[in-house]
Amino acid sequence: MADRVAPFTPDALTLPQLDLYEAIAGGPRADGPQHFALTRSDGSLRGPFNAFLLAPGMGGALQDVGAAIRYRGTLTARARELAILMVAAQWDSAFEREAHEAVGAATGLTDAELAALREGDVGVFGGDEGLVARVTAQLLNGDLDDELWGEASVALGAEVVFELTVLVGYYATLALQLRVFRVPS
Repeated sequence: MADRVAPFTPDALTLPQLDLYEAIAGGPRADGPQHFALTRSDGSLRGPFNAFLLAPGMGGALQDVGAAIRYRGTLTARARELAILMVAAQWDSAFEREAHEAVGAATGLTDAELAALREGDVGVFGGDEGLVARVTAQLLNGDLDDELWGEASVALGAEVVFELTVLVGYYATLALQLRVFRVPS
């Protein structure tokens, strides 16, 4: 299955595309250790980011949401990555799985925990991480029941539940784009 959108190389970008490219390739995702490659050997963006360049206004807004989730949220890095990997498993999103298993391993998720997430088994997580996993599982099915809302809003805080709804919606959007545009992992 081939990409439906040809890779945009940096030398062929319009100014709005170039601004977005630089925000992605030179922003917080590019700072610090690189757990997965953001670009291909020709300089084009990997994963969902190439398609962002089709519509830089919307792509930029998505890029901003993704950066907020990854770098300005309140979830622990492990909890964030386990939630992202649950979305990847739900939608069988190979790129998100590849990228975020690498990030997840760097945050301390073990091989056994990563394998469990691939299989949809979140029973290996306890405490707040287990609660994040249970909330994420319900969000992936479309809603959060009153009982789990009550537990999560007290233990994690309503702001963390909000953050999880944004995370699940954002990564589900990326998974859809990766499928529609036939983006290889």
